[in-house]
Amino acid sequence: MENVAKPWPALWSLVVGFFMILIDTTIVSVANPRIMEGLNTDINAVIWVTSAYLLAYAVPLLITGRLGDRFGPKNLYLIGLVVFTLASLWCGLSGDVTMLIAARAVQGLGAAMMTPQTMAVITRIFPPDRRGAAMGLWGATAGMAVLVGPILGGVLVDSLGWEWIFFVNVPIGLVAFILVTRFVPKLTTHSHTFDVVGVLLSAVGMFLLVFGIQEGQTYKWGTVSGVISVWGLIITGLVVLALFVAWQWILERRGGEPLLPLGLFKDRNFSLGNTTIMVVGFTVTAFPLPTIFYYQTVRGLTPTQSALLMIPMAVISGALAPFVGKLIDRANPRWFAAFGLLCLSGALFWTASLLGPDTPIWMFLLPSALQGVANGFIWGPVSNATTRNLDPRQAGAGSGVFNTTRQIGAVLGSAAIAALIQSRLAAELPAAPAGEASMGGVLPDFLHAGFSTAMSQSILLPAFAVLVGAIVALFFAKPKSVSGWGGKAPAQAEEANAELQS
Repeated sequence: MENVAKPWPALWSLVVGFFMILIDTTIVSVANPRIMEGLNTDINAVIWVTSAYLLAYAVPLLITGRLGDRFGPKNLYLIGLVVFTLASLWCGLSGDVTMLIAARAVQGLGAAMMTPQTMAVITRIFPPDRRGAAMGLWGATAGMAVLVGPILGGVLVDSLGWEWIFFVNVPIGLVAFILVTRFVPKLTTHSHTFDVVGVLLSAVGMFLLVFGIQEGQTYKWGTVSGVISVWGLIITGLVVLALFVAWQWILERRGGEPLLPLGLFKDRNFSLGNTTIMVVGFTVTAFPLPTIFYYQTVRGLTPTQSALLMIPMAVISGALAPFVGKLIDRANPRWFAAFGLLCLSGALFWTASLLGPDTPIWMFLLPSALQGVANGFIWGPVSNATTRNLDPRQAGAGSGVFNTTRQIGAVLGSAAIAALIQSRLAAELPAAPAGEASMGGVLPDFLHAGFSTAMSQSILLPAFAVLVGAIVALFFAKPKSVSGWGGKAPAQAEEANAELQS
């Protein structure tokens, strides 16, 4: 472990930028109806505004984690921050949806450079048995960003216009750059080789899979062009991803350095934690979209009014996360994580049951509060249990894998919910084309019931998904006691590392 005199100022400095990039994962959801109106586009195109960001965010995470190990997490973070901030400016200046999607992809690339460095620094400057509070802050940041994004987005869209959900990143990016330059130390770098074949296979596989899922309804799950079909793209994507895993195994057996270090998955909690966080990423990306469309299209709420329904979630989550973070160093994380995931699943089923044309709006505050409890118990315990046993030399790779699985879940959640919403709208609103029925304009009263039913059915997908995550979390092993970090001699620290990996 690196000896850092003031690790907390370093962590807080990184958290500012990390919070900003995570907000951009969800802030667009509340602005989607206004973006569709402003850029004169349809629901499928505007979904790509989010999916392009998530895809460009997810694919490079494995290699950017390694680049952080090689060139220093501080340097990679600052480069990514500059890319992200400039791309945010480009997003706000976009005049059509194609340009906005391109700018969001560049923004995602900047985010991919930043995210692994945050967890890598935590792993390297905090000893494992005192990492819970740090991971609690990291988890609270991730959870709060998911909640604050729609609220902040609603206020900005109503008061200044949808462009300002991107312009606001510019001053925040400048502040984050100054803080990181001032407080984050330069940590020891480790030489790595880079798996170019693995990068290409993972990128191609993910793109084919996500494009196939998201565009399936557009092409009626049939032919895209010539001999290319939707199912052909999905199956090919899965085959390419299987080849990627096989290549990683071969490379590791040959003594090479794979992009995805499969040896990390020998640790039980690392494997279970990555599975759980993928489900969480899927869920928190998927569930806001149908609820926001319901609030604005059926109930006529403004973006700010619809976002304010999430306030109980944000307040309760922010209050609970630090408290939970202090406990997870001394208790088995399975109970915290499983409880949180069960609460989230219950809250989503509850929300789905309420989606009707005449439900009193105040009733949606109740499942929102339960979601706040859920978030307070999910992020810190899952992230701490997953990364607790990582060797500092593998911090970048491990955090890269963890964040990659979370983002893969988010990408699949975005694509799957888009496909499901279109499918359910087509089934429940046979009297109107699905695209027109969801354009964010005035929806005729006779379509309200069908639209509400379609959104309710769509929420069931993330509700069931996170229930699976709760079952997985029950198998977390109790953390081992750790010694030999911090002030110990190098030989003793190496013994501690060996013990952690055993």
